[in-house]
Amino acid sequence: MKRIVVLLEKMVEDSEFQYPYLRLKEEGFDVISAAPEKKIYQGKGGQSFKPDKSFDEIYDQTFDAVIVPGGYAPDLWRRDEKILSFVKRHNELGKIIASICHGPWLLISAGVVRGRKVTAFFAIKDDLVNAGAVYEGLDWVEDKNLLSSTNPQTMLPMMKRLVEKLKGT
Repeated sequence: MKRIVVLLEKMVEDSEFQYPYLRLKEEGFDVISAAPEKKIYQGKGGQSFKPDKSFDEIYDQTFDAVIVPGGYAPDLWRRDEKILSFVKRHNELGKIIASICHGPWLLISAGVVRGRKVTAFFAIKDDLVNAGAVYEGLDWVEDKNLLSSTNPQTMLPMMKRLVEKLKGT
């Protein structure tokens, strides 16, 4: 069974956390959420979420996919060396990393976008380009193990492709 982790932090974009978490569970995958601490986090839109695990509990584990929602949360994750190392290791292993909206901020700081096709919310285009990414500006983009989308609406076709990749189709 494929194992997936969806990252959680305060000020995450509510739908960008909740939809992948629930959609992938609906497909029957082993999905957990992980945050710096096992406490209640309030999303950018006001919803409250409690992670399944603390980040320390899953740090040494390997997942088939890492989901990086947007909002302001990626700016907090990118300051955490353990989370950066976790994302970098999963990329080096060729595991799927799917980021939404501002999610690529974390990927930039983890050093995984140089020379890779990526899309994101237009406001971080310069950040991606300056980090060496090939900014596509499309609704969603796939580059080997990296999937990215620009916003909550465009994550829907990206999620469809993510499910296909996880199922091996």
